[in-house]
Formats: sequence, structure tokens, C-alpha cells
Amino acid sequence: MSNRNYSPHQQKVIKRYYDNRDAIDDQRLSELVTNLYLASGKKQEKMWDTAEQIMNRMGLPDSRIQHVMDVRDPAVLAKIVEDLLSGKLQKKKPKSAQKEKG
Repeated sequence: MSNRNYSPHQQKVIKRYYDNRDAIDDQRLSELVTNLYLASGKKQEKMWDTAEQIMNRMGLPDSRIQHVMDVRDPAVLAKIVEDLLSGKLQKKKPKSAQKEKG
């Protein structure tokens, strides 16, 4: 983390955010499922783009992400969330995150 004139308190807040990023992404993806059922038009397209970004950040298999984006069905995305919560689908650390820790 860069020390760009952040106070110690701000640095702690930023660190906690990134420490909890996985849980935040899980929650956002779950919320997107609900919102996708209700949205339409440009708003729905933006939500699909956000869902794709989150799934990539989570390190989900490219084939699963591509399938979800091809069909663009909230039920398919809901199944991904269900599999994540049940442990059937494992997240992998993106290559950029592995390099930072290594």
C-alpha cells in the first residue's frame, strides 16, 4: 500500500477494505443477482459488466465466466453464487494477487 499522505487511520481503513475484499465481492455478486432480475436496458448491461469484473477478480474459471456472459441469465449467475457459498466452486487467486504475496 502506498503512503500517499494518508493518515494512520485512513491506512487502517484501506487495509481492512482489501483484507475483506473477498467477502465484499461475494456480497456484491449476490446483490447483483437480485438487481438483474429487476433491471432492464442500459442499467442491466452495466450490471452484467460489473458481474463479469467481480467474477474475474474472484478468479473464477474463465469457462464459467464466459458461459454466464454468453447466456446473461440471472438464474445462471445465481447458480454460481450458490456454488460459491456451498463450496462447490472454489475461487482462485488472480495472478496479480499471487505475485504481490510471493
